[in-house]
Amino acid sequence: MPTEIVHNLSPEEQELARKRQELAILQAELIDRELSLANLRAELAAFEGRYLREVGILYAELDDWNAKIAEFAAEAAGTEQARAAASEARAQADESYAAAHGEASKAEDFSPSPELRKLFRDVVNQIHPDRAASEVDRALRTRLTAEANLAYKRQDADALRKILEEYKNSPESVKGDGAAADLQRILLQIRRISKRLAEIEVEVAELKASEIALLMSKVAITAAKGRNLLAEMKKDVQQRIDLARTEYKDQSARTRPR
Repeated sequence: MPTEIVHNLSPEEQELARKRQELAILQAELIDRELSLANLRAELAAFEGRYLREVGILYAELDDWNAKIAEFAAEAAGTEQARAAASEARAQADESYAAAHGEASKAEDFSPSPELRKLFRDVVNQIHPDRAASEVDRALRTRLTAEANLAYKRQDADALRKILEEYKNSPESVKGDGAAADLQRILLQIRRISKRLAEIEVEVAELKASEIALLMSKVAITAAKGRNLLAEMKKDVQQRIDLARTEYKDQSARTRPR
């Protein structure tokens, strides 16, 4: 900006210019962080789905056999302790079955194209709640941002375009004028973006520390060494299923009337 123009600006206008630059930097950082968070969420969901389909379903079967064994033992023993153990084993089996066959198991592999990544960045950059000029505007942006995250997770480019179009056609997208009002809005946006950046940092740390993230990392590390960790886990659980099935059949054979 030419020096003579800067000197003609009021202190408020100069502060507004500085804060606009600060806001632009923060907005760019926020979009990068939001994209990274969206990718991490989607990658973890996709890996969890793969794990449940390949290994979780076998754990569900193993838990079912263990529950059958416990129920058989409870019937034979007739004690309250044995019945409680059987009830606990059945609850575990039901929980495992629900996890292995629930919505999480249906998550597809996540591999967004560069075009989809760019589209998502563009959409979130324009509709992000921390760009809101009012609480009404913020509510709309919050809803649309949540929808955009789901669309990105589904790799649905058409849905992302429709979300952006919906916002552009909304009354909330219209902003007011005036240096004082602009400065106030920008200060609020800077505060909100800083808060959101801190929230993202916490969520990313929690996601990376989750069991499924640690397992995904371990699978990647072992794959680099030429091993298929999920295949090894499947083999181990299948062997345990075979042992449990044999134990149940042996119990049945010992108590069958001769």
